[in-house]
Amino acid sequence: MKRLRSHLMGVEQGDTVLFSDFETDGEMWTGRGQRERRRRIKFSENFRSVPTVQTSVSLWDMAADTIIRADVAAEAVTEDGFDLVFRTWGDTRVARVRIGWMALGELSDEDDWDLY
Repeated sequence: MKRLRSHLMGVEQGDTVLFSDFETDGEMWTGRGQRERRRRIKFSENFRSVPTVQTSVSLWDMAADTIIRADVAAEAVTEDGFDLVFRTWGDTRVARVRIGWMALGELSDEDDWDLY
């Protein structure tokens, strides 16, 4: 359980196209080469502490002739951003992916005092 000390809560969300390999015959579409994509997401302002980040697939366009395999995650989460990561493996062919995300956490307040 993550306990939040602040009465000021912040929520930031986005929807990010991670790649579109179908148009360029890229590695995710051909099923060969790098099978991971990541992008650093920067928050519009820093959270007071490391927020909780939830990710979800909001669009996936995959070949119908292979098994659909996907792993979506938020990694390296800090007060100012995180890495949005998509992975696949095997013979899965992915044309394009868009990932929705939401960060929830404490915000700083002008009345906060850092004495030490």
